[in-house]
Order: sequence, then C-alpha cells, then structure tokens
Amino acid sequence: MERIPERFHGLFDTETIAHFSTLMPDGTPHSTPVWVDYDAEANHVLVNTARGRRKVDNVERDPKVGVSMCDPEDPYRYVSVRGVVDEVTEEGAVDHIDALARRYMGVDEYPHHGDESGARVLIKTRPTRVVTAGD
Repeated sequence: MERIPERFHGLFDTETIAHFSTLMPDGTPHSTPVWVDYDAEANHVLVNTARGRRKVDNVERDPKVGVSMCDPEDPYRYVSVRGVVDEVTEEGAVDHIDALARRYMGVDEYPHHGDESGARVLIKTRPTRVVTAGD
C-alpha cells in the first residue's frame, strides 16, 4: 500500500478536478471528471457519487480503479493513483457532498439533493501505486 505524499495533500483542499477511471464489464476503461477528497489518516481517496451511476456499478463488480489530478495552478504538477476500492458506503456521504459543495461551489449545501435517482455514496479507494510529478 502506498500513500499520497504530504506535499500533495493541498491539492485536495482546492477545487482540483480529478479523473476517476473504472473498468466496464467488457474490460474497457470508463473515465469521468469528479470532485475528489483524501482521508490521509485512513489513506483513502474519496469520490462521492450516487447509486445508479456507471462508476458505482463498475467498482462494485471490479474494484480496480485509477484516479489522476493536475494542480489547477500548474498542470505539470500532478498525482496519479492506481488502487482498489475498499468500500462503497452511504454512511457520511450526504455530509461529505455538502463539504465538497462548500469547497467546489462556495455554497453551504449541495444544491442537487434529491435530484439523483439513487442514494449518495462514498467510494473509498486504497492507493496501491502513487505517481507524482512537480514539487
């Protein structure tokens, strides 16, 4: 198991957009832009989404994923993670999306509560390989 170096933790405190890649049933990649967070204590990259979305179906079938993100101020500074999803959980997901909405949108509450067809979930990924550049 690898960890994201502390000098890159600040990327998770800004409006950095990540690309979250999963595997489709036929083995082809599926990649989507996502808001991203990092729980350094648990060493989990966190992606918040809703049940019924392709990425949730994919990780519940095959937990191997990739996450990459570039520093919004310097695209040559980046973090790339290969990992395994340890858990998909509804616990804490609503509070977490509200916290992400404060960071990414500057609002107190995620404005699309109730718009999704499924419950909010947190996808918790344990890094198995971390590559960084810049800094």
